[in-house]
This record gives sequence, C-alpha cells and structure tokens, in this order.
Amino acid sequence: HKSLSHLSKMKFTAAVVLASVASASAFAPQPAFRASTALNMEKGAGGMFDTRNPDAMEHEDPRKSISAAPSFEEYLKQRDGGGAAAAAPAAEAPAAAAPAAAAPAPAGGFQYGKYDDKLWDNEAKKDVYAAWDPASPRSTLNFNPFETFEGNSPDASGIYPGENRYKDPIRPDMNFAQMTLEREEMEERAANPKPGNTPGCAGCKN
Repeated sequence: HKSLSHLSKMKFTAAVVLASVASASAFAPQPAFRASTALNMEKGAGGMFDTRNPDAMEHEDPRKSISAAPSFEEYLKQRDGGGAAAAAPAAEAPAAAAPAAAAPAPAGGFQYGKYDDKLWDNEAKKDVYAAWDPASPRSTLNFNPFETFEGNSPDASGIYPGENRYKDPIRPDMNFAQMTLEREEMEERAANPKPGNTPGCAGCKN
C-alpha cells in the first residue's frame, strides 16, 4: 500500500507541474506575426543567384516593419545608375587667355631709331638714308645718317655726341677695302643729293 500511495503522489505532482506549464503558456503574450527567415534563391540573367532579405511585412510599430529589399541585380543597376547620375559635371574649359597688353609707349613719347642697339654699319645707314625724306621734319626715324655735325656722325637715332639720349652705336669691324668703298659711295651721294636735300631743309641737322 505504501508503494501505491507513493506512486500516486508522484503522478499527482507531475500532473500539477504540467498544468502549471500549460497555464503559463496560455497566458503568455503571443507574437502578432511570424516573419519568415527563409531566403529566396533565384538565378539571375548573369548566371548568379540572387539573395533576398526575409519576406517583407508591416508591423503596427513602424520600427519593426521590414521593407522589401531589391535583388542583387537590381542593387547593381541602382548603384551603376546612381553613380552615373551623381557623377560631377565635366569642368568647363578654361577661358581663353586675354591677349597680351601692348607694350607701353616710351616715357615722354620718345622713340629710338630703327637700328637702336643693332649693328650700325654702312648697310644699315644706307637703309635709313633711303627712307629719309628731306622735306619732312627731322626725327629719330627720319634723318640723314651720313650728315655730320661739328665733325661728328649721328648714332642710330640721329643723335650726335654730347646731345641728350645719345648712345654709342654698335660699329662694325673696318678694313682698308671697306673704307675705300664707303668713301666712293660718299662722293657719289655728294654729287647726286636727294631732291630737297639743301642746307636748312626740314629733315637736315644743318
């Protein structure tokens, strides 16, 4: 009888425990949803399997909602398209450089001769002489380079030693043959002066 009594007590105790567990389960709050955790595997056009997020669902609490996620292919398209759209516009071509400003006029409007700081040889003098106009006012660009004044010859701008802005010209090397040729040319010019080349003319020093 004691064995039967002890067995009955054990059964009773087990029944009470099971009843308590069942009762607790009955009153426990049940989740309002059951999200699927299965991943959908779809083979894309490129031969790759797309992996998707768990099934989308809306919860009364927006913080617990799960929005639909794009496939991997869709993600790549969005990324490529977004990158192209977000690309910075090409930089505009730099504006053309402004033309260089013209050289300022010499101080006081003074201008040196054509052969200033150049070789002032017989050929240069004949070039200036050919352009000389005896009837026009004498200037640094219009003068007779063979005209002497007080025994001196002018520089490449028609200025004589001792005068303001005189510059010692760059003279050529001379030899006897060159001196003889220049003397003959000088005699020819003296015998056949330019028209208007008379003492006191506008283009003369004397």
